[in-house]
Amino acid sequence: MSATVDAQGLSCPQPVLMTLDKIKKGSDKEIVVLVDSNTSKENVSRAAQSQGWEIADVQENEEGYRLTIKKD
Repeated sequence: MSATVDAQGLSCPQPVLMTLDKIKKGSDKEIVVLVDSNTSKENVSRAAQSQGWEIADVQENEEGYRLTIKKD
């Protein structure tokens, strides 16, 4: 089961900080991040990759974006 970070409605840097906090807890191999702007999507993607995580999937929907990040 993957963890979820719901950062919809929040502006940067909040989505990035929430994602990094979840990454640093270290208990999850997959995290789903929900954001509602392209800027947040790009910033969260960059931050996750800088921590060695892979962007496994990005889906766009009515509410924004659903990013799935994974760590081997």
